[in-house]
Amino acid sequence: MFGVLVPVAFRWGTDIDGWLLPEQISTIVATTFAIALGLIGLRQLARLPGVEESIYCVPALLVSFLLALAALLMLRLEYNRYLFPTSFALTVVWVFVAHALNRRYRTVRLAIVPGGEVETLASIREVEWLPLDTPTLPPGRLNGLIVDLRQDLDPRWERFIADCALAGIRIFHVKQIRESLTGRLEITQLSENTLGSLNPDALYLKIKQGLDWIFALLALVLLFPALLLVGLAIRLESPGPAIFRQTRIGFRGRPFKVLKFRTMHHDGRPGDTLASAVTTDTDPRITRLGKFFRRTRIDELPQLFNVLKGEMSWIGPRPETAPLSKFYDNQLSFYRYRNIVRPGISGWAQVNQGHVTGADETLEKLHYDFYYIKNFSPWLDVLIAFKTVAIVVSGFGSR
Repeated sequence: MFGVLVPVAFRWGTDIDGWLLPEQISTIVATTFAIALGLIGLRQLARLPGVEESIYCVPALLVSFLLALAALLMLRLEYNRYLFPTSFALTVVWVFVAHALNRRYRTVRLAIVPGGEVETLASIREVEWLPLDTPTLPPGRLNGLIVDLRQDLDPRWERFIADCALAGIRIFHVKQIRESLTGRLEITQLSENTLGSLNPDALYLKIKQGLDWIFALLALVLLFPALLLVGLAIRLESPGPAIFRQTRIGFRGRPFKVLKFRTMHHDGRPGDTLASAVTTDTDPRITRLGKFFRRTRIDELPQLFNVLKGEMSWIGPRPETAPLSKFYDNQLSFYRYRNIVRPGISGWAQVNQGHVTGADETLEKLHYDFYYIKNFSPWLDVLIAFKTVAIVVSGFGSR
């Protein structure tokens, strides 16, 4: 309530009549809703890999305040133009201060029971690992105990783990903690989601498809003049069509024609061969404008039409070409499982890893895709959207 009451008290003081003005009441309700939604969203985002609350508090609160403002405008309610931005600024300051004061408690300390695959955790630096030699707890604050629950444990360690659980210490399986910290899901077997199913949430799939369609339509209305200018610039720079069409493998393994702005010189070769499917940033076929379009992802904008047709989503695993998909399917187990959700214009692998060409890199990309499918949720989509915007605007990061 700090971000709501302080600016109101500063503006009206003890003047009760000022507090009860209609525009004041509607603004207090709207800002309270915005702050609550923003903080809830920030808490949900903080549970995902690589999220620092102090970095994402501004975009999370900005979105929630814009939603509250949109609600006021749609309902045609009067609001206080002083209180709204002041509440936003004070809430951001409060989150930053609270984060700074709690910084020393932010370091996660996890004790490790020896054996199994726990040695693979040593390369993850975000956590203070405390390897145990004997079944006794280390001194100081502890956030949990890591165990490879698939190994055969000595009876002493089994009793120790049971005692820790009874004492309220959280017990984590090594695979779960590795997933939550790296944002990757190792592919040794198909992993179920939190509902115990291999299929993503069917309700969210439907809701997401509807939201994708609405936002794609709005984006096309706003961007259509710019799309025409981009297409004209491509035609003027080099001969050939402005739009590049290529067969990709999409939702549930169905092939479709993906649309992109052409970023390479048109050489007349078919775009559905394995050779043409593999490209790098240094490919000599890329035009000068093409380099800029690829860096800013402008070349992906025609895929809004794919979203309208239900072939793609704003966010999801990137669709592979038909020959590459067939090649990787022969090389990597469970590769086709990534097609259980609609492919996206941006995705979890893209914002964390970027463009890949080799089999080893593709396997790592598949780990990201599987993590996305297992943790398929609106909050993960929101995080990917924030990361995508940051990459496009700043020009830095994975792409």
